[in-house]
Amino acid sequence: MDNSIWVANYTEQLDFILMGLFSQSKYPILLCVVIFVIFLMALSGNIMLILLIYSDAHLHTPMYFFISQLSLMDMIYISVIVPKMLMDQVMGKNKISAPECGMQMFLYLTVGGSEYFLLAAMAYDRYVAICHPLHYSTLMSHKMWLLLVSGCWFLGSVDGFMLTPITMTFPFCRSREIHHFFCEVPAVMKLSCSDTSLYETLMYLCCVLMLLIPVTIISSSYSFILLTIHRMNSAEGRKKAFMTCSSHMTVVILFYGTSTYSYMFPSSYHTSEKDMAVSIFYTILTPVLNPLIYSLRNKDVTGALKNLLNVESAFQRTMK
Repeated sequence: MDNSIWVANYTEQLDFILMGLFSQSKYPILLCVVIFVIFLMALSGNIMLILLIYSDAHLHTPMYFFISQLSLMDMIYISVIVPKMLMDQVMGKNKISAPECGMQMFLYLTVGGSEYFLLAAMAYDRYVAICHPLHYSTLMSHKMWLLLVSGCWFLGSVDGFMLTPITMTFPFCRSREIHHFFCEVPAVMKLSCSDTSLYETLMYLCCVLMLLIPVTIISSSYSFILLTIHRMNSAEGRKKAFMTCSSHMTVVILFYGTSTYSYMFPSSYHTSEKDMAVSIFYTILTPVLNPLIYSLRNKDVTGALKNLLNVESAFQRTMK
């Protein structure tokens, strides 16, 4: 009997407690409904964008292939975090086991890291399309699309495989309360009772590389793009190039800005409230904003949507 009680207590101690957003809110039910609506909008928007890209032959280009991959990453990103958070609120639970915490951490690190490099690949694609249009089909062949996207997923998984096991193997002998709404590395590391300064330094260097390499590619690509746009004689060509690039730069600023705060600012700048507010932006809001940015500001996508709706309405009239 005593042994079974010890096992039960030990198992209980392995669980983390996610304090979450709702404990900080005066209106948790309203907040829960709002997040659920945003989650549905993110899923439906990204699914629609992927279906449009794969169903319309005019969108079978590298740029739209990368956008479809971005939508896939956003769907995984928000699905890893939000359903668990909402279910906990509905069922009145806020516990997460160590394996579940580790899996959540691995998935968001992998997808987040992949998205860093995907945004760099998208910037390179725009650079080739605008600065070297005559060589575009050669430099951005179908094989190159697949190679770039595979490389993005691989580099993202390296981040997940490297940081997750180290983080989860530290001894946690302090409070098991994670002052966050998901198992983010900095929030989990605060619970460790051992010296994590060396690991935090290594994690900082890793994040610098994960951000520095893509940012260098993006900055270089857009520097050349802006020079090329400035030299264009056609006003229509300048407008089209600028609109395409401004959509991508909006996404880059949103994603990189919040990630830089979370992983590169010193711990003295961080509080639980600030960390959660910033995390809401890149884990919940960005996945719902990306399809809006790439669809509402893109004539090709809106044209594909109109064509799809026209085909459906014609089919319905035929059936009648």
